[in-house]
Amino acid sequence: MPIDKPHARQLSNIACDEDRFMKRLLISVSIAALSACGAQDNSNDIEPDTVSADETELLLPLPEQTSPAIVSEDLAIRIKTLADDTFEGRGPGTEAGEASADWIAAEMARIGLSPAGEDETFFQTVKMVNQTVDTENSHFQLTKPDGTALPLTPKENVVFWTKHQDKNELSFDATDVVFVGYGSVAPEYEWDDYAGADFSGKTVIMLVNDPGFATGDPELFKGKAMTYYGRWTYKFEEAARQGATAAIIIHETEPASYGWDVVSNSWSGAQSDLVRSDGGADRAMLEGWITRDSAEELFASAGLDLEALKQQAKSNSFTPVPLEGVKASGKISQSIDQLESRNVVGKLTGKVTPDEYVLYTAHWDHLGKKSEEKTGAPGEDFYQDQIFNGAVDNATGSAALLEIAEAMAADDLERSALFLSVTLEESGLLGSAFYAENPLIPHSQVVAGINMDGALPIGRTKDMVVVGYGASELEDILRDVLVEQDRVIKPDSKPEAGHFYRSDHISLAKKGVPMLYADGGQDKLDGGVAAGKAAAAVYTAERYHKPMDEYSDGWDLSGFEEDIQALYQVGLRIAQSDDWPTWYEGNEFEAIRKQSLEE
Repeated sequence: MPIDKPHARQLSNIACDEDRFMKRLLISVSIAALSACGAQDNSNDIEPDTVSADETELLLPLPEQTSPAIVSEDLAIRIKTLADDTFEGRGPGTEAGEASADWIAAEMARIGLSPAGEDETFFQTVKMVNQTVDTENSHFQLTKPDGTALPLTPKENVVFWTKHQDKNELSFDATDVVFVGYGSVAPEYEWDDYAGADFSGKTVIMLVNDPGFATGDPELFKGKAMTYYGRWTYKFEEAARQGATAAIIIHETEPASYGWDVVSNSWSGAQSDLVRSDGGADRAMLEGWITRDSAEELFASAGLDLEALKQQAKSNSFTPVPLEGVKASGKISQSIDQLESRNVVGKLTGKVTPDEYVLYTAHWDHLGKKSEEKTGAPGEDFYQDQIFNGAVDNATGSAALLEIAEAMAADDLERSALFLSVTLEESGLLGSAFYAENPLIPHSQVVAGINMDGALPIGRTKDMVVVGYGASELEDILRDVLVEQDRVIKPDSKPEAGHFYRSDHISLAKKGVPMLYADGGQDKLDGGVAAGKAAAAVYTAERYHKPMDEYSDGWDLSGFEEDIQALYQVGLRIAQSDDWPTWYEGNEFEAIRKQSLEE
């Protein structure tokens, strides 16, 4: 699950590494051979020597035998493998990270899926860049009216980067600084935080989330539920449209839904992005975050009260506020590496309507390996290897995708099933965005999709949570399935976190495909809602986007097993019917879907 986003480890000249290219080619060939074996024999009980040719090139072995039933034991095997240190945090574009994609493809082949990628392979190539700011030779400086610099130290109270991909050196000097509230231009809400001013050549500074969260007013935006206008991605895009030279977000834990450590981990080191046709020229020269404390000091130096301005920003009568006498300067020195990553795609062909598909998605990537540094000594609580293993985020979803695929491989499907394991989710949902723009199956042929991301191993619950609740008829199908499990469906208890806009289903939803993103529940059989919320809070505080997100043999996967059985049933019911579930009337994606189906 992203926070929203982060990144891959830098690996220079990867695109020119002929040895690695040949190795990858050999793996692809051997996976294809394995797939052919699986297609000829629809059994999952493949003898070890059948897969040995492929396993000689994989960094970790495939399971020798797994069950077509959805069981905790098989989920554990796959999670443990994908979260292993060998894959070094599954950073896109890195050798170890791409090896995890090879492993997923080989496992798809082993359980009987056919290739659905490019050139009869399991892969869709995603061209990307890694941009790494040299913090020793770069700076972002905010100068107070008295001529002194605001104390800013990378990672401690500021992070910054650039989306410009065609220059190693960029700089700007002494720009005016303007506070633009929430940085939102939302005509449907009669809202424009940039109204009445020209921002060309200026630095804008803005609040996180959107006005609905700040007021709690259900009539303002969507109340506590974050809209796309609250997403950091939107804020930087809008600042660029306004002509800003630099764009800065003020971090606050509650409206962001994550602490500063997540920001620091996520936006430091190599920043991954898709290759931009304009080289990033349409973006601000510098983007970044600063802490609330630093922002307060800066505003006070200009005679402004940040808290008072936050109150003003809650109204659509807000107008931009210059920080008189404050100037912003910046210099970025960066390395730029042209790389490739891959989406992994497999399918099962239906017997009745093979051109109609049910889709399952999960991202395979995580944050990679940040450095070789360690803190403390082995065995101590604060010892960290700096490998961001991403066991929960998202080895769980990847394991679930494979588990459901294996179960469906044993079914006699009427419709086809497509299994899409995407890259670069942690960098801003880039792998799914690339697929959405370059679909291997036309969106009009995808009946519906189910996304899986970041399941907590907290045991059985009485509920499942639908993120973005109230969106489509897929929820009705899930509700019926949960009744059979003696469970209930519930809306997201933290809509202000904007999770609906923070995982890969949104890329397909924007193309009109009805998507379901259902997560594990919080009402634990043992301990109730309080225990479930406490477990989620501990994960967010101690493990989310941190090296501590590691697999443990002590995990209770019984609830995860039940959740995946439910999501399997939802997809199976769609695959075995001729119904086309739709978005609920009035949903923001309803019109897009209707147009797609009419074309």
